[in-house]
Amino acid sequence: MESLHGNLKKKATERQHRAEVMIAGEQLRLRLHDGKLIKDRRYHLRTYPNCFVAKELTDWLIDHKEAPDRETGIRLMQKLMDHYIIHHVCDEHSDYKDAKLLYRFRKDDGTFPLNKDVKVFMRGQSLYETLISVDDSILKAREENAIKYQRTFLGCDMVDWLTQEGEAVSRKEAVELCRALLEHGIIQHVSNKHHFFDNNLLYQFRINFRRRRRLTELLTETLRPGPESPDSPFCLRKLHPEQGNTSFLSVQTNKEIKLVSAVRRSSVTSLGGPSSYYNTPPSLGLLSATECNPKSVLKKPVTNEELLTPGAPYVKKTLTIVGDAVGWGFVVRGGRPCHIQAVDPGGPAAAAGMKVRQFVCSVNGMYVLHLDYQTISNLIMTGPRTLVLEVMEAIE
Repeated sequence: MESLHGNLKKKATERQHRAEVMIAGEQLRLRLHDGKLIKDRRYHLRTYPNCFVAKELTDWLIDHKEAPDRETGIRLMQKLMDHYIIHHVCDEHSDYKDAKLLYRFRKDDGTFPLNKDVKVFMRGQSLYETLISVDDSILKAREENAIKYQRTFLGCDMVDWLTQEGEAVSRKEAVELCRALLEHGIIQHVSNKHHFFDNNLLYQFRINFRRRRRLTELLTETLRPGPESPDSPFCLRKLHPEQGNTSFLSVQTNKEIKLVSAVRRSSVTSLGGPSSYYNTPPSLGLLSATECNPKSVLKKPVTNEELLTPGAPYVKKTLTIVGDAVGWGFVVRGGRPCHIQAVDPGGPAAAAGMKVRQFVCSVNGMYVLHLDYQTISNLIMTGPRTLVLEVMEAIE
């Protein structure tokens, strides 16, 4: 059974990655249409509708901070080509070339491959957009086991809605549709323990279709699970740190803290630890032990019971962190509870008052003291740019 769940989780992760590429590609296509980069173009006495010039697009990516350099811009567009989002107008080039060549989005010329995975993804997106827009939607904030989840629904309510709205002709068909959405990583049980059932189990959309994707997210690689460790960290880092700014020290200096190499903001990396059913953190390639600053800054281990005991020497604070172009600027480590391991002194988190050794209590209103770092990292990465954290810190 564990092997089956592992295979299903892996497939769901791969499908979700393809879905994220499709969403990012569609967001880019609409932006290019708005910016008039996509238009009918004439070449060798022939008119090609809805095209863009590769070199012009690379310039646009750099000008709009979507790529730090031409090499990254080329890699981004190659990613879209590999996922059949764009193609050369005559299919003469399988590689994306930064030249005066014409390319086109397959959605603009009707050549986008509508296989089963794509159809399930598009169905999920359509259902999400409908549910998020209607009055008295079944998507609501709900609590389970003292944890608050956003935009959730009960399995039976979703089945009711699908049949009432004509999205499914029977409850059996509605259940099959929801199971396909779960297997493709579009919805999930809130604690990732169950498949989809027509009952009172609580589910939520795993993909936030309306979140603005940064194109550099497409270049992240799938994380390979490491050994189980309660102290495994996740780091927020840049893909291409600038020269002279490839590391930072904690705001609250400590002799135990080494330079955190190549770590700043923009993405989350998780190392090791067990994962529940379909519970997959944002994946960004493994950092070395030195880069992840493996030695904890905590003076002693702290449990949730110690934090929550009446009269305990801890005070709660609320931090509002508005991410900049590359993220939020801090490193979280450990689990149950997670703590702040390091803070970029020039980043938004430091400006908001974040310090090392603070314990993360809630993320955007969701209680997280009893969650592992993988779930918390997923909440941060799929949430809004403005991050609201409740933290607890020791009274000096």
